[in-house]
Amino acid sequence: MSTQLPRLQSPAGRWIVLATVLGSSVAMLDGTVVNIALPKIGEALDADVAGLQWTLSGYTLTLASFILLGGALGDRLGRRKVFVWGTIGFAIASVLCGLAVNIEMLVAARVLQGVAGALLTPGSLALISASIDPDDRGAAIGLWSGLGGVAGAIGPLLGGWLVEVAGWRSVFLINVPLAVTVVWVSVRHVPESYGATGDSTHPHTQGRLDLLGALVVALALGALTYGLIGSTLVLSIAGVVLLGVFVVIELRSDHPLAPPSLFASRIFTAANLVTLAVYAALGGVFFLLVLQLQLVAGYSPLKAGMATIPITVLMLLLSARAGRWAQHSGPRMPMTLGPLLSALGLVLMLRIGRNASYLVDVLPGVVVFGLGLCALVAPLTGAVLGSVPTDEAGIASGVNNAVARTSQLLAVAALPGLAGISGSAFTDPARFDDGFRTAMLICIGLLVAGAALALVLIAKPAPRQPDSDGVDCAPHCGITGPAVAPQQVSAPR
Repeated sequence: MSTQLPRLQSPAGRWIVLATVLGSSVAMLDGTVVNIALPKIGEALDADVAGLQWTLSGYTLTLASFILLGGALGDRLGRRKVFVWGTIGFAIASVLCGLAVNIEMLVAARVLQGVAGALLTPGSLALISASIDPDDRGAAIGLWSGLGGVAGAIGPLLGGWLVEVAGWRSVFLINVPLAVTVVWVSVRHVPESYGATGDSTHPHTQGRLDLLGALVVALALGALTYGLIGSTLVLSIAGVVLLGVFVVIELRSDHPLAPPSLFASRIFTAANLVTLAVYAALGGVFFLLVLQLQLVAGYSPLKAGMATIPITVLMLLLSARAGRWAQHSGPRMPMTLGPLLSALGLVLMLRIGRNASYLVDVLPGVVVFGLGLCALVAPLTGAVLGSVPTDEAGIASGVNNAVARTSQLLAVAALPGLAGISGSAFTDPARFDDGFRTAMLICIGLLVAGAALALVLIAKPAPRQPDSDGVDCAPHCGITGPAVAPQQVSAPR
């Protein structure tokens, strides 16, 4: 039975946003908070540079590999159910990370964290799309994107404080109370939803899962990551070949993880191409910036983390507005200007070197970079969801998240080698400084490429036309793709 979806400002709407934002933020936070702790982790566990790279990449690898499967499971078994499962699994894996006695145990626990993150991340956004009134969906997505971005940006600050106050293990154990809160709010206040009609017996929720596709894409990304970190050409080529095999499997499967029909939408395809370019740049920036501040500029872990606070504040204040802007005017302009602003911010960050002044050398670049993210993230997310029917929100979110995480994974694996930041460079400030500048130039090129893709491939929105009742059409009318219809949901328990 159909129910009226809650408005964003209602108590029910706020509980839904709280659960989904906090849940996805746990995963996003962990993707960045560990960076600051890497030197202490290496010292405590006697790990080399490759071990520390795998501490980051092990998590991102399984997150990117299985996030499509996580979206499909949510559509079939229930989005809230899979979201809660993922949150519980993430908490358990976090405890294992905090108890690690060597680098091998830590990497294995990080791999498990990524699997759990793949369950909870697509469900968080799909629950918003399925459970919030369509008129408020753009603003809700803006809040989700902005607050999630805040979690990612605040990670270095929180990580620096925790490392200095409670040691490196605390950056993992902090996830446990957050996860408990997410599970409690979700079970009590978030309605269940399924892939098509809210009915778990619907054929869409009963289809087979593409386990072969999930396995092949995991092997492909694993080979690529291992090949890039270890500079092993054979494995890198094998990864590319396996990605081709994955595409063939998806084209021939009657139950694909990434349905080819999604890419019939020009907006969906364009948004994912922009994601591929832009998120590679973001992955490189957030990985290397805090290291540059510590290893070259001489900042403490806490001071390096505090340097990114302006990004956090800007995204908190402006992301919801950017979501509404794109909802009413179309995503083309914000998705073009956002990457260009961020690229300009990176140009300014090239001034960060030895004994860099925060006010003169760091703050201007951070502010401009943050303004670019504000303009980009929410409209990009809205473009992805606005280009597909609501019953495909889970899988569409999964595909876009997989693209984002894959580009970040490959950037972290490839950029240090491309920029000459490897081996002894981590202990040689002058060499690291040169490599940082080279890496930022690569990231600038990626951001400019993303802006060009948005400008060329995303059409201008059509004028809003009144419907048969003389009322303006739904907010997604300006985005090419099927109209978004209200989702039927079951009552919250």
